[in-house]
Amino acid sequence: MIKNIIFDVGRVLVDVRWDEIMQELGFEGELLKRVSNATVCSDTWGEYDRGKWSDEEILNTFITNAPDLEREIRLFMEHEHESIKEFPYAKDWVKSFKDKGYHCYILSNYPRRIYENTCQERGYEEFVDGAVYSYQVHMIKPEPVIYQTLLKRYGLVPEECVFIDDNLANIEAARKLGIHAIHFNTRQNTEQELQKLGV
Repeated sequence: MIKNIIFDVGRVLVDVRWDEIMQELGFEGELLKRVSNATVCSDTWGEYDRGKWSDEEILNTFITNAPDLEREIRLFMEHEHESIKEFPYAKDWVKSFKDKGYHCYILSNYPRRIYENTCQERGYEEFVDGAVYSYQVHMIKPEPVIYQTLLKRYGLVPEECVFIDDNLANIEAARKLGIHAIHFNTRQNTEQELQKLGV
C-alpha cells in the first residue's frame, strides 16, 4: 500500500529553461551548444548539484571546459536561476495528495546557489512533509545513498513509497531499492500510473 509520494523537482514540479535563458542572452546555434556543453551538460554540473565545491571552483571548471567562452559562461551563471519556473499545477498537485492523506517528500538534485535564488519558485514546499536536496547532503541521484538518506531520515518503508522523476537512471536506482517509481512524462500520464498503484 502506497503511503508516501516522493517528487523530483526539475521538469516535474518546475520547468528548467536553460535553452531559453541562453537564447535571451543572445546565444544561438553553435554558441548555445558550446556554452551548454561547458556548463549544464558537463560532468561538472553533477558536482554543482552535489554542493561540495565552492561557487568559484564550479565557475572556474566551467571556464576550463571552454576557455574562449569565459565571458558567455560568466554571463549565463549570473542568470542561471532565471531558468527555474514553477509549473502552474505544482502546488495544487502536491496539495491534492496531502488532502487524500498521503505524505509528500522531495528528492532532488539542486545546486545551493540556484536553490537560494529560487525560493519564489518553490510554492510546492508548503505541502511537503520533508525534503532532501542534493547540495544539503553532498550526494546526487542516482547514487543509492541519497535515496537511503531520505528513507532513513523520515522513517519510510521503500515498498510504501512511489518516486516520480523525469530521469530514467534515477527511476531505476529507486526501483533497485524497492521503491515504486514512475517515469514522469506528463502530469496526466503520471496520474494514470499512480492509479495503477492504487493512489
